[in-house]
Amino acid sequence: MPMYRMQPYCGGEIQVDLPTCMYRLPNVHQAVSENLEQAADPAIQALESRQEDILKRLYELKAAVDGLSKMIQTPDADLDVTDIIQTDEQSAPGPVVADLDSVLGKEYGALRDIVINANPSLPPLSLLILHSLLCERYQVLSAVHTHSSIASIPEPLMKCFGDQLKMKPRHQYQLGFTLIWKDVPKPQMKFSIQNMCPIEGEGNIARFLFSLLGCKFNAINATLIDGWVDTAIFQLREGSSKEKAAVLKAMNTALGKSPWLVGNELTVADIVSWCAVQQCGNSTAVPPSVQKWMKSCENLASFKSVLRFLK
Repeated sequence: MPMYRMQPYCGGEIQVDLPTCMYRLPNVHQAVSENLEQAADPAIQALESRQEDILKRLYELKAAVDGLSKMIQTPDADLDVTDIIQTDEQSAPGPVVADLDSVLGKEYGALRDIVINANPSLPPLSLLILHSLLCERYQVLSAVHTHSSIASIPEPLMKCFGDQLKMKPRHQYQLGFTLIWKDVPKPQMKFSIQNMCPIEGEGNIARFLFSLLGCKFNAINATLIDGWVDTAIFQLREGSSKEKAAVLKAMNTALGKSPWLVGNELTVADIVSWCAVQQCGNSTAVPPSVQKWMKSCENLASFKSVLRFLK
């Protein structure tokens, strides 16, 4: 017999649908609806269209770059454009030599004075070679000074331009060349042109000084020269032993086809690269073609003048 009776809260029978599984998933084996494309989000369709346009532009850019790579060669490029260069050299005239006025413009009553700051711990040999070449072409007033940031300096560096005994009046010189030994991280050059910014880096200064000689080259050779200068400074002189070996191998290949790094004439690429090979030491074996090229450089008077700084 029950203890007491309770009245029901609600009347009638209540049907409760109980789940037969934890949760429901759509049937992946069901056929895709034909109207799915019509039900797609317009934003997604716009995104897909934009992606297709971008891929199309990328393919076009790749084709353009592939075309340019057939015209330009760097020291470590896989493409050999020697035939293109030789054909261009046969059809184009040789280097054009201009006077100083055509390179820098005329100056009346003022001496064009180049002032270079350099650290004596790493003498910029390429700039000394270019100084000798400038002296062969122009009347150059040369001077060497020491900044107060340098306590002492070897005597050969103070006489790197030789003994300036035969002094003439300043107005009889065409160009002034002043070298100041100073505690600087990299060589710096200033010129007497008011609207000209200072130039930093041995490679950049070497390019400017070589341009004063007035030699002009076609676009392909000018590109090759710039490439070799940068390679000599950043890889051959400042790079790892692996990078130095790779550069020497590339130089050996280029010098096996021509007496100089670019064509049949001495360029700033040869000057900077020769100095870099000399300053990188004997840590890397020098290939035979590079050795022959180095001897050809050392036979020139301008290169012989800096050999005493390597001892």
